[in-house]
Amino acid sequence: MKDSSDLPVSGSVPASASAAASESAKSGKWLNATVIGIVTATFFSDFSHEMCTAVLPLYLMQAGLGPASLGLIEGVADFLVSLSKLGGGVLGHYVARKRPWVASGYLVTAVATAAMGLVRNTWSLLLLRSVAWIGRGYRSPMRDYLLSDAVDRQYYGRAYGLERAGDMLGAVAGPCVAAIFVLAGMSFQSIILITAVPGLIAAMAFWGLVREKVAEPKVVSKEKKEVARFPLRFWFFLGGVTLFGLGDFSRTFLILLAASAFGADAGQSNAVLSLAVVVYLAHNAISAVAAYPAGAWADRVPKIRVLLVGYILGVATNALLAGASGSWLGVVAAVALSGIYIAVEETVEKAAAAELLPRQLRNLGFGVLACANAVGDMVSSLLVGWLLAKGSPQWAFGVAAGFGAAGVVWISFLAMTVGSAQMGAGESEGQPV
Repeated sequence: MKDSSDLPVSGSVPASASAAASESAKSGKWLNATVIGIVTATFFSDFSHEMCTAVLPLYLMQAGLGPASLGLIEGVADFLVSLSKLGGGVLGHYVARKRPWVASGYLVTAVATAAMGLVRNTWSLLLLRSVAWIGRGYRSPMRDYLLSDAVDRQYYGRAYGLERAGDMLGAVAGPCVAAIFVLAGMSFQSIILITAVPGLIAAMAFWGLVREKVAEPKVVSKEKKEVARFPLRFWFFLGGVTLFGLGDFSRTFLILLAASAFGADAGQSNAVLSLAVVVYLAHNAISAVAAYPAGAWADRVPKIRVLLVGYILGVATNALLAGASGSWLGVVAAVALSGIYIAVEETVEKAAAAELLPRQLRNLGFGVLACANAVGDMVSSLLVGWLLAKGSPQWAFGVAAGFGAAGVVWISFLAMTVGSAQMGAGESEGQPV
């Protein structure tokens, strides 16, 4: 039986595309070449930029730049990535072929990230980080669309869970290699330059493996009329995501907190600095392990309820940091909680959005969702960085926990309206709820 997630509001998709999706659902063969290509590209791209991220706070420390500079770099980059994600959503809504745009995004991110090793001042680092994040941003909605288009809706949780696992495994491998290089005495500059290698592999893997189904031209022209017709439930969902995001600061701060908790400064030994990177590696390893089970769980129960569990863990993480950010034991416990909630959040938000949105509005919807998340990250990173620079970790993480709690309350109202069926699964595609 043809799944309603592949039926457009107006127009039609090629019969072969619909039949392929149906056959995939019947046979259970959701792990196809496109899914593998996206997961592989995600792994190597995250290997690259997380390898850089792992040493960036230490690179800034060595250059005499503190948490305020880190907050500025991460905050502004998040702001620009929010615009680029929205732009990627709009672009992907109208272009027939998304694959070349996504591949170019991987390439831009790889080159700009590696180039950060050539500069040592705040503004140059900010510029290159922003370019890298713009490349990372505009490709994201189109990549997420291609992933949802490659599997049947009953496998959204698994597909996004595997993609997030690839992301986090790359985020484990990158910091792991970075920690080894730091321990071996390699300069932070050299480590950042080396990130070009996995970054370029990501671009080649995506281009070589991923295929896409292209809708008939008439669908593109008719979709322009549907921009304002997102389901009401999606808008309500987006409100909760945005509120929670205002307390969801960049995880890069965990490296800074770990370094401080272990007594590190610019003059400490490489072993101590490497330990801070290992803490961040552990965070990503936990996320990698948790991502696929979270997605599989969300395929069996209403996704919004799984997301609510993740959000509650996020609030607990920030509350713990507010009370124990100066203790290495408190930081380690917060890192473990953070790894779990990030996995749930990043997997289930996308799976829920894919389920709520009709196929031909999905790319635009992913752009709007990613933009909302990026705006929240920007505001939160700037605020946390500024308050940490003022010596107020309790306020920094307490405020973040407050915003997260507001998101929990908001999403709780949506969760209470969800029956035993999957959220939106019984709704008519494309019709306002």
